Amino acid sequence: MMNQTKENREVRNRSQMLRNRRLRQEKKKRRKTILYIGIWVLQLSVVVAGILWGLSLLVQRRYVDLTSIRMPDWVEEDFIPTNPYSRPGTHMVQGKGIVIHYVANPGTTAKQNMNYFASLKDQTEAHKISASSHFIIGLDGEILQGIPIYEIAYATSKEKNRNTVSIECCHPDETGKFNDKTYASLVKLTAWLCREMKLTEKDVIRHYDATGKDCPRYYVAHEEEWKRLLKDVKAEKKILEK
Repeated sequence: MMNQTKENREVRNRSQMLRNRRLRQEKKKRRKTILYIGIWVLQLSVVVAGILWGLSLLVQRRYVDLTSIRMPDWVEEDFIPTNPYSRPGTHMVQGKGIVIHYVANPGTTAKQNMNYFASLKDQTEAHKISASSHFIIGLDGEILQGIPIYEIAYATSKEKNRNTVSIECCHPDETGKFNDKTYASLVKLTAWLCREMKLTEKDVIRHYDATGKDCPRYYVAHEEEWKRLLKDVKAEKKILEK
């Protein structure tokens, strides 16, 4: 009887030892799991913090206060009076691109087209037209500015108008091809704006690229000429940055 009692006690002791060992192993395993999770969370936090830091630097590098940009003396101010149809006076928070247009009115001057935009303030018809552009380049290469670049223009689409600067170009005939003087001024102005707004030629688009409209007509019909224009803008920007 005493031997049986002693055996039972030994069995219980061994069982308790095994149970304690198992508990210690499980506790150790939990500690390892918690440690691994902690390390993973720490690593993930470092990665996320790095991404956020990089994004913040990118935003800071690309953000430009448009009100701080001063136009060069080769651009003539011809501001449209503030009105609901061609210069609403809405502030543009950030300029993300430049949109090229043609006036679609062969042989007309930059001044004539700017006067048209200004005249929209006096509309009395039931159906009102909203149209304008930040800049118009004339047949002699003159550049008129109708709206400050820190305000929106009614030029492209509701979405694009919020963050792009528009340039209208005069043309001598129905083809919509810009003459040499207009073309040279367009390259010069676009490159200058790219430099000031921290943009590249990749941020320059046609009205066509935004909405599918046949504008600027010649450079929609002749893709190679559009690519040449962008190449010329890139080259001019490099000269300006020297």
